[in-house]
Order: sequence, then C-alpha cells, then structure tokens
Amino acid sequence: MCTAWLAGCSKKVADPVTRSSFLLNTFVTVTLYDTEDQTILDGCMTLCSDYEKLLSKTLEGSEIYKLNHRRPGERTVTVSEKTAQVLAEGLEYCRMSRGAFDITIEPLSSLWDFTGKMPHVPPREEIEADLKKVGYENVILDGRQITFLNDETTIDLGAIAKGFIADQMKAYLEDKGVESAVINLGGNVLCVGERPDGTPFKIGLQRPYATHTETVAALKIDGMSVVSSGVYERHFVEDGVNYHHILDPSTGYPYENGLTQVSIISPRSVDGDGLSTTCFALGLEEGTRLIESMDQIYGIFLTEDGELHYTRGAEDFLYR
Repeated sequence: MCTAWLAGCSKKVADPVTRSSFLLNTFVTVTLYDTEDQTILDGCMTLCSDYEKLLSKTLEGSEIYKLNHRRPGERTVTVSEKTAQVLAEGLEYCRMSRGAFDITIEPLSSLWDFTGKMPHVPPREEIEADLKKVGYENVILDGRQITFLNDETTIDLGAIAKGFIADQMKAYLEDKGVESAVINLGGNVLCVGERPDGTPFKIGLQRPYATHTETVAALKIDGMSVVSSGVYERHFVEDGVNYHHILDPSTGYPYENGLTQVSIISPRSVDGDGLSTTCFALGLEEGTRLIESMDQIYGIFLTEDGELHYTRGAEDFLYR
C-alpha cells in the first residue's frame, strides 16, 4: 500500500541478489546485499506464498475466504495461530481509529471492485445495503476463535496483511544471518539493517499519479519500514471525479479530507500499514496527533495543494 523506490547500493562482500514474484496481488521483491544465497530467497517467497494461502480474501481455500463464505448461521470459527495474529493486529487498529479503519469493510471493498476491468460508482442503494454489514464490533476474537455477531459480516485484511508479512520475512532473513536487505511488497518497503558500506538505504516517496521514479521526498532508512497510502494507488475517474480505494466505513464512499498521501516510518511494517490507512482516514490534524502520541513512529502527510506536513522528528529522515 506504499509507493516507494530504492536507490542503488554499494557493493561489499557479495553482489546483490534479487528475487521477484507476483504474490498478494502485487509484485514482491527481496534484495539481499550481504549474501548470494539463493535458498534464502526461495524461503522468503515460500513464506509469502504460505501467508497468501491464509489471508487472501479472493483465493479459494484460504482461511479468510472460508470465513467470508461460512454457512448461514455459523457464527464461531477457529483459525490458525498466524491468521489470528493478523486479525488481532487489524482489530487493534479498528479500536485505535474508532472504526475509521475497519477490517469488516469487505462488502464495500468488493462492491466497489477497484481492481476490476471496468470499475464504476456502485448504486447508492447497494452501498447503503452493504453499510449495514460493516462494523468491527461484530467481530470477537478470543485466542484462535473468531465469533461473528452478524451473519453478513466479512473480513478484508488488505490494509494490514502486507505489513505483517513483511515483518515475518524480515524475521526470517535475520534468522538466516542476513544483515543488509530490502523487502518490497508492492511498495511496502522494509529494510534489514543498512547498506553494506554503512550508510542508510535511500527510499523515495512516489509523487501521486506519477511514475515510480518521480518522488516528492527521499528518506534515509536504516532497519525501518516505509509504507504509504494514497488516492492514486487503486482508483478510477468517473464524471470528472477521482474515486479511490480508501473507503469510509461510515458512508461507504472514499474519504474526502484534503489528503493525497500519508507515509509512515516505523520499526514494524504492520504498524506502517495500519497507520498509513488509519491516519489517512483520520485526516491531517487528528492523524498527526495520533502519530505524535506514539514512540518511534513518524508520519509525512501530503495535502491536495502539494504541501508536505511532517510529524515531530519525521524531517530528520530526509535526504537533503
């Protein structure tokens, strides 16, 4: 859910090795800078694929797919420990944002179908009907057991799953002894350590609606995550109006609050994923207050007038 690019890296010890694969409905790329061990890259892609088989809402047989297609009247389901962990992270951001971020947005996200061949604005009556199905309060998680209070409540973990998976991939790399790497899950960028020459990785924030090589800022990143959410990622224009994929659970329509993009710098990518969407939903002022109440997390907000707004300490990451 981010838009970022990576600058080149100096060589030391080994030539960088890279592997890309289409997973999680995006291109997943892992680059190792201090080892040429291809089996480590194999393990990364297998790990990512295994999580997709659990968390995808569209892949038949996944745990989330099964939750969303449970039998009428089936209210309580037991899931794997991994799926329960992601659900717990998602529900925490639901509570933190007071529902501005909501993992039960699935009926509306499927209705809008931003990834379809011909997306369009759904009829108002259909939006209003699906609004009644949305509400994270209808989901109770107790260990590995999930209980639905509404038969029509369904789950979409798309706003947090990539960040969670990136963190698991980083832990795997560190366990294998990797000290310099970059994980990129469709723009969710997570760095392992620094470049082999001892300098930070350089991560660029994409200019909205531009190519991936056009940026609004470049960041110095050492062992942290950069995740962005914006109005240009999955969107379409109808009758001169841009409709984007960050939907307001209270209205069923995309948020309109003067923001174009929110980028989060954080130690954990799952926090960057959850907070980039949450802060976009909350808007500039409330989103800034939330970030500045948290430790080691920084935000960069881009408003429609093209101005960048930084939370306390965020400008320290800028390449000047």
